[in-house]
Amino acid sequence: MTGSHRASRGGGRAAAREARRQQVRRRNQLIGAGAAVVLLVGGGGFVALNAFGGDDSPSNAKSGNPDDKPSGSDSGLLSDAKVLLDGTAAKQLAPAAGAWAVASTDNGSNAPDRSFVCQAQRFADPAGMRTWIRTFRNPSNKDAAVQYVEVSNDEAAAGKAYATITGWLSTCNTPQVRLISSYRTDGLGSKGVVAVFSQPGAKTNKYRTISVSTAGQTTMVVEHDTVGKVAPKPDALVATAGTGLKRLCAEAKCTTGTPTVKPALLPTTEPAGFMAPIDLPVLPSIDKPWVSTSSTTPKGTGCEGKMDLKKAKSTSNKAQTYVVPEAKVPAEFGLDTMVAAFPTPAAAASWVSQVRKNVDGCKKAISNATVKSTGEVEYGSIRGESWEASYDTGKDNKFTYRIGVAVSGSRAVYALYPVLEDLDISNAAFNEVLIRAAERAAAYK
Repeated sequence: MTGSHRASRGGGRAAAREARRQQVRRRNQLIGAGAAVVLLVGGGGFVALNAFGGDDSPSNAKSGNPDDKPSGSDSGLLSDAKVLLDGTAAKQLAPAAGAWAVASTDNGSNAPDRSFVCQAQRFADPAGMRTWIRTFRNPSNKDAAVQYVEVSNDEAAAGKAYATITGWLSTCNTPQVRLISSYRTDGLGSKGVVAVFSQPGAKTNKYRTISVSTAGQTTMVVEHDTVGKVAPKPDALVATAGTGLKRLCAEAKCTTGTPTVKPALLPTTEPAGFMAPIDLPVLPSIDKPWVSTSSTTPKGTGCEGKMDLKKAKSTSNKAQTYVVPEAKVPAEFGLDTMVAAFPTPAAAASWVSQVRKNVDGCKKAISNATVKSTGEVEYGSIRGESWEASYDTGKDNKFTYRIGVAVSGSRAVYALYPVLEDLDISNAAFNEVLIRAAERAAAYK
């Protein structure tokens, strides 16, 4: 590793960061000019926030008041708050933690702009019939919860509202929030997902576990906010959401069943095979969101060897870099990732094995390098390893990188992260990134 190599790496990331800054500025100009329907999403594209009609201004507020309802045979559908969860039903969230109490109940006319994690605008279906938001508090353990219900004009519109909300979760750009696990639900309406978000703290983390489901004309969100050291399991939340949806369907004539959950990734607008920014770790010193940009295939730091994908018979490969364009960080800051496709799982495993061998034996090949393993990665069918490699170039210059490589089926992933002052992450956090990158790589073609 040479100083010029490091400088070129930093220059590439600086260019990527500047490109994303221009996109963010363009978005802000559009919004300032009145184009409030535009949202910048991962991958650099723009999508319509209000693609289903209306806007989120007070003049477009939906009402839960039956005296202020749209005309039509279903205009009174779910017009009474009695269909919502109550304190007794909310006790399922934490059965051993004492009684829950309803803290507030709002309809569309006085709904807050943000009711649940990653919510990007006031309504998912601004043209729908009505919205209900009920919040809960548990004095015993300080937990909080919310039930958010939108009633659309028809089942198709409800499906779009559901897609909008799940899109908010997968493209969430709330600073200091990270997606740590997600699931698909069966038997909870026609379809549903559960996601667990984390906000790291000094000693404990704040977790937001959220369920999104749709049935008939309804779209429902239930979120449970907890504090602890270990992420909560989804079972209690899903049971509570099942109770909530049964109450709605008893009046709305929709169908639901006994819910089950299965681990599944949230959809993402990123190029197929790559992580969403919400998958990346939280850094205490940065309160801006990660964004992605395409990049060239990385050549490694030196310890990895040539990483000759062509010789290894890779059928295709693609690289992506994640940066924080609005943060004040050194030019070389960022996470480089690559996914490579191979004709067989054996070929992918062989390439990863060769890279592992190169890095593990780096000290013999590069005299100024120091390498230590930071963990073996094993998760389902995913196998890999991570390291911390330092290169001493003299004159008190030492450059350190986190390197990771993993295989999952016929896909291999590589990750590279520079260790900089106040911008490092833990060994465990980097290995979690490596696992998520391998999980996402399954979608790469």
